[in-house]
Amino acid sequence: MIKGKNIVLTGCDNGIGLEFLKLIKGHNRILCVDKNIGRLEAFADENTFILQKDVSSKEAVDEIFEVALEKLGSIDIFYANAGYPYYEEVNYCDWDRVARMFETNVFSPIYSYQKYVEYLAGKKGIFAITVSAIGTMAMPGFTIYSASKFAMHGFQEGIRFEKPDNVQLTCLYPVATDTGFFKAANELPFKKPFPVQKPDHVARKMLEGIEKGKDTVSPCMLFGLSKQLMKFIPPVKTAYLYLEKRKFKEFKNMVKNLKEGAVK
Repeated sequence: MIKGKNIVLTGCDNGIGLEFLKLIKGHNRILCVDKNIGRLEAFADENTFILQKDVSSKEAVDEIFEVALEKLGSIDIFYANAGYPYYEEVNYCDWDRVARMFETNVFSPIYSYQKYVEYLAGKKGIFAITVSAIGTMAMPGFTIYSASKFAMHGFQEGIRFEKPDNVQLTCLYPVATDTGFFKAANELPFKKPFPVQKPDHVARKMLEGIEKGKDTVSPCMLFGLSKQLMKFIPPVKTAYLYLEKRKFKEFKNMVKNLKEGAVK
């Protein structure tokens, strides 16, 4: 159990972040950061501080560190959990839409890591990131999101060759998780990728991983097993992606029918 630590936790108004907060609250001092704080407000007390902030800019991350040091005094653990998806067909030309996702999912955690290492100045500390299983295998409909998570997967692999020994880096690789994630991906309904896990299970596995000093945490044993099967028996991957592509085709047809109906 993590106890007596000063922790910064981003993206914790719902999903994995909220469940992680429930696990560590009462034993630690926490700065909770999210652009939405509707659920977080109920957690505020003398040891739990709420900061409403979109993490997608340099200025926002700088402010998070300033507020953390003001409220907590020090930062033992920084967990960069904030991130969001798109579920869509990339059939458009929109620089800003892609940039917004990368600012939140990629630039913010990388800059937060840089800031944290600079802040530690040789002291021991833990930096945690929610990467994603989709950062190791792209999925139909999640192209831009996959690209952002592939970037974070590459970052965590590369930075391990460079990071100072005083920094523990623990990265989470969840599969699809039953949270507000899917509503954020698209306001229209779509079939979720298989398998789907509960956020409380994922949060517990991440907490255990941080406690044990693990480099990576994969909460879904089935995903690890399936990746090995896909590696040595390629038709397994072909069959799996066929099913996921079929789900995406159904979604595209629904979007097309809605557009045609609106035109009529």
